[in-house]
Amino acid sequence: MRVIARWALAALLAVAGASHLTWGRRGYRIVVPEWATRFLRTDKDTIVVASGVVELMLGGALVALPAERRRVGWVIAAFFVAVFPGNVHQWRTGRAAPMLRSDRARFVRLLLQPLLVAWVLWSADGLPVRRRARPARKRSRR
Repeated sequence: MRVIARWALAALLAVAGASHLTWGRRGYRIVVPEWATRFLRTDKDTIVVASGVVELMLGGALVALPAERRRVGWVIAAFFVAVFPGNVHQWRTGRAAPMLRSDRARFVRLLLQPLLVAWVLWSADGLPVRRRARPARKRSRR
């Protein structure tokens, strides 16, 4: 189940990254808060392109680097947390973006962000899983 979830997450990151670089690029620029351009000392387009490249790289790393899966998962989770203030800004300002044309859709995305973080940590083995304890085997006397 984790393998399927991991591949689905990688696909989601790849599609999101591709959209930041192509068909959704203009729509994402209007979502970038002004404070982000001042903080990063760059323009909105550069932020959109950079985030798209990062999403593509992280999606690829999740499936291409199995030995680093846990570490990559934590980096993806940190990325999802880092973009959250931009999502809040978009919700508060009511700016439309690809697939986020209503206040309701933008608010639901806010609620889904913590689920994305949990999804990546679980699928990338970043969260410990409680396993049921197996009953101790009785040793046979020989």
